[in-house]
Amino acid sequence: MDYKKRILEEAAVLFRDFGMKAVTMDMIAGKMGISKRTIYEVFKDKDELLKGVMQLMYEKQHTAFTNILNDSGNTIEAIFKMIDLMINHFQNMSPAFLLEIKRYHNDVFKKSGDHGMFPYLRNNEEIIERGIKEGLFRNDIDINITNKCMLEAVRMSTDKDLFPPEEYVNKDVIKNVYISYLRGISTKKGIEMISLYERHYKNKK
Repeated sequence: MDYKKRILEEAAVLFRDFGMKAVTMDMIAGKMGISKRTIYEVFKDKDELLKGVMQLMYEKQHTAFTNILNDSGNTIEAIFKMIDLMINHFQNMSPAFLLEIKRYHNDVFKKSGDHGMFPYLRNNEEIIERGIKEGLFRNDIDINITNKCMLEAVRMSTDKDLFPPEEYVNKDVIKNVYISYLRGISTKKGIEMISLYERHYKNKK
């Protein structure tokens, strides 16, 4: 029996729904029907468990984004699908969980830019290169710099201090920040396609 995977799966759900501070090892053990000692045999403390959860989140979302990229007809279509998945990811996550990681587990949070919190950005250079080849992104942009800027755009759009959830709708912030940046690196053809997908998603919802 793979206790490690089971523990990570259960902890991920509980952290996401209630925040990390509210979830105890006893709660995870009770939910799984195992002893707390079993958890500590696999993870020495909650920080180590959190790192494992972040890695699990990364692996799942990385696979999902790779599939979207491979199954989409063009880069802009893929990006809009990824944005929907990203919005769903953050909407289903307890604001307490995000704040606790940032305030109390900063070492883990810093690493999350390359792992669990922003896994879609691992594909960014591939996305940018594909967009250039398709004539949707300008060929005069620096891929490395653009990639870093896109990372910061997403980080900014998910910053609860900058955009408090009681004042801003998360999906509107993500779309406004990310799509506005996307238009800046796009060709005329790309901008037209962005507008097309914006209308499509607006009519769909």
